[in-house]
Amino acid sequence: MDNKLKARHIGAVNWIGLWTLYEKEVGRFLKVWSQTLLGPVVSSLLFIIVFSVALGAGSRMVGDVPYLSFLVPGLIMMTMIQNAFANSSSSIIGGKMQGSITDVLLPPLSANEFLMGYAGGAVTRGLLCGGSVLFAISFWVDLSISNIALLLYYALVANTIMALLGLIAGIWADKFDQVSAVTNFIVTPLSFLSGTFYTLDRLPPFWQSLSQFNPFFYMIDGFRAGFIGQAEGSLLIGAVFVLVIAAVLWVAALALLRSGYKLKA
Repeated sequence: MDNKLKARHIGAVNWIGLWTLYEKEVGRFLKVWSQTLLGPVVSSLLFIIVFSVALGAGSRMVGDVPYLSFLVPGLIMMTMIQNAFANSSSSIIGGKMQGSITDVLLPPLSANEFLMGYAGGAVTRGLLCGGSVLFAISFWVDLSISNIALLLYYALVANTIMALLGLIAGIWADKFDQVSAVTNFIVTPLSFLSGTFYTLDRLPPFWQSLSQFNPFFYMIDGFRAGFIGQAEGSLLIGAVFVLVIAAVLWVAALALLRSGYKLKA
């Protein structure tokens, strides 16, 4: 009787390893769902309360659209992208600081599979946060979907961009403070200055022109158009712009993983 163990044939893609890594990433944020899913819902509802009660936005209009209907898609997108970034960045930097990143690097996973596992987990968190916020706010604000394809496209691409950016930030950073710096000085300012709370025509001409180079503007503008059927910028330019950024970040993250930069001793 032959007692030799047969090596498992992995094939072109290690689907078992990829699914295991994805499950690990999803399980990581689901274990603290009150923080990762419920927290963003509460924050978004507070925004709605402040704008509708304190600022009297409930009766305001943006063109022929109620202000709250204009505001909500931006809040949902902002919630999704911030959580997608937080998931991948915290997972990588946490693994590096605890020394557990080695457990992920040792299995027979290619750089592409590693990337898909981490990015997939971050995108899932972003989408779950967005869905939770949409469900909760629907009891407060009357929402309708104008174009489901547009909505899904921008949701998926935007979450992918932020998941990849979080992955790159986590690889680059040596401590949590550096990841927080990226959040505080890049992610948060760009998301708040993207037209989430206002239309671009309220800005001076210089800032209007500058906003055309802000990828967060196209993410939110395209996603909002999926709800209200109106966009401030070109949907075609926006769709191509965010897709190109996602492709560039994917290539950059893949290059970092293949080089072992700050991951391998």
